[in-house]
Amino acid sequence: MAAVHPNSFKARKTLKVGARSYTYWSLGAVEKQVGDLSRLPFSLRILMENLVRHEDGTTVKKADIAAFADWVKNGGKSTKEINFRCARVLMQDFTGVPAVVDLAAMRDAMAKLGGDARKINPLVPVDLVIDHSVIVDNFGNSSAFKANVALEYERNLERYQFLRWGQMAFDNFRVVPPGTGICHQVNLEFLSQVVFQQKNGKETVLYPDTLVGTDSHTTMVNGLAVLGWGVGGIEAEAAMLGQPQPMVIPEVIGFKLTGKLKEGATATDLVLTVTQMLRKKGVVNKFVEFYGEGLEDLPLANRATIANMAPEYGATCGFFPIDGITLGYLKTTNRGTAAKIVEAYAKKQGLWRSKKSPEPVFTDTLHLDLADVVPSLAGPKRPQDRVPLDEASQQFKANMEKEFERKDDGKRIKCDGAGYDLGHGDVVIAAITSCTNTSNPYVMLGAGLIARNAAKLGLKAKPWVKTSLAPGSQVVTEYLEASGLQKDLDKIGYNLVGYGCTSCIGNSGPLPDPVTKAISDGDLVVCAVLSGNRNFEGRVNPLTRANYLASPMLVVVYALAGSMKIDITKDPIATGKNGKPVYLKDIWPSNAELQKLVDKYVTAKAFKKRYSDVFKGDKFWRSIKTKPTLTYAWDDNSTYVRNPPYFDGMGKVP
Repeated sequence: MAAVHPNSFKARKTLKVGARSYTYWSLGAVEKQVGDLSRLPFSLRILMENLVRHEDGTTVKKADIAAFADWVKNGGKSTKEINFRCARVLMQDFTGVPAVVDLAAMRDAMAKLGGDARKINPLVPVDLVIDHSVIVDNFGNSSAFKANVALEYERNLERYQFLRWGQMAFDNFRVVPPGTGICHQVNLEFLSQVVFQQKNGKETVLYPDTLVGTDSHTTMVNGLAVLGWGVGGIEAEAAMLGQPQPMVIPEVIGFKLTGKLKEGATATDLVLTVTQMLRKKGVVNKFVEFYGEGLEDLPLANRATIANMAPEYGATCGFFPIDGITLGYLKTTNRGTAAKIVEAYAKKQGLWRSKKSPEPVFTDTLHLDLADVVPSLAGPKRPQDRVPLDEASQQFKANMEKEFERKDDGKRIKCDGAGYDLGHGDVVIAAITSCTNTSNPYVMLGAGLIARNAAKLGLKAKPWVKTSLAPGSQVVTEYLEASGLQKDLDKIGYNLVGYGCTSCIGNSGPLPDPVTKAISDGDLVVCAVLSGNRNFEGRVNPLTRANYLASPMLVVVYALAGSMKIDITKDPIATGKNGKPVYLKDIWPSNAELQKLVDKYVTAKAFKKRYSDVFKGDKFWRSIKTKPTLTYAWDDNSTYVRNPPYFDGMGKVP
């Protein structure tokens, strides 16, 4: 039996939005007893509300809640341990499967003991998005997507059968099938509510949407003011079963943003700069919260890009509060009804950021003028090693001896039967991939415009470059096709290869045989350029020693150039069909061009179309043979999905 809520702060209140009334737990009521909380960081206000709502006198006590006022008085420090309960759990198909196996095993055990197996379900909502399995085996042609999907199902059928069974068998458990998108994009664009609505009998309770996920980049959704972070499988399973997550009230580092990005600077350039600064600062086990006038014009897609790389800059999360831009994004992504509730709730609870909001108390602060951000890459081995674009060529040449202990004598190795040769510094993978950038319409449409401009000049990706386009969600394909830019991407070699993490997690697939042989024969240091978040040696592909993180726009440029040794800021990228050299300025679009396309093609209609039947899946998913049985039909011959022995020999009485 659940403990009776003591309601120590008389915080249970009613909020009317339109014609409906909702229950909520008022932070204002707490403030009346503990003192001024107006300068408590927004991220901690969400944690505090969580405790107020779950107060039970045992796992959450009145003193735990009052400790947030002490945090402010102590200049952003506390030793108080609290118990946080997330609203939901996000999983992906690699790290999430063991948790589902455990649920299935519990059902088996319950049935064997004569109990009701239907009672075994997640106690908080769980969404599992299948995105980690597609591999770029095929690329650079119109049939690549279909061929890669067919191989994906062939390789993963047993796992998919199990997850499809789980989708049908469990309550509070949803599966987003393969080919939909990357879990963090789907979470950002569709799953997240910002303010959760929970039906309890005749009343509906409002509270902040929060989550933990079995993937480190769960942090991306903090760009939408949804507090969440990645955890291990055991922690996620505990959360799924209603257990709290113990934590000390964290320190919060305030990151002040002022000014605006300059012409030509992208969200990727910004996040690489932020990552470099925060790694230097040291923010492990701390929250980072962004504030300042720079937020006024920072699109939500760019906020999400910054929040995504919290694991790379070392923080638990990088949080952006609710404001008008949050509401605008909800409306654009076909969540206009939710936006009304979010606005009313946030303003009532002191969770709304505006120009008039008092500057929060932070444990420490940093400042960045957005006008100081310059086009950048990060590499060749670590995401925090930012390199200004105009220094990238010289840095690679210096690293040949410094990092790779090679002397570049300019030798080229012939690629047998291919009609080209290969040398040190050549880009052999140029991948538009990963959750970080691939649903940011500014850089994705930007990549399309670069492709259009390049195609007009007769340019294509160099023949030794393995290109791939793996959008973060199907909505990206919707606006690339609607704008006609997908055809331009196809022309230069960027055909759709799948919807998933692909090259960022090492699913880049094999390089063409002539390229592989040349790299081996010449012991070459070759490069990958990807729009991802991690570039450790050996992660992207075993053969790419140097790996650079970049915006999708720069990924396309490097595919056209074919080498890291070219200074693309001043040297010709390639030669056009008219025999004249083509420079970066000839193909790079203006910010005004990009904004015009975003305004025209990134619409609520596009999101509604692509997410209208998101859990149904494609014909492959629907054709998987499985039945909605109460317990899973384990295959004793399986070496992958097996019934764990945890409950063997267990009786009704421990």
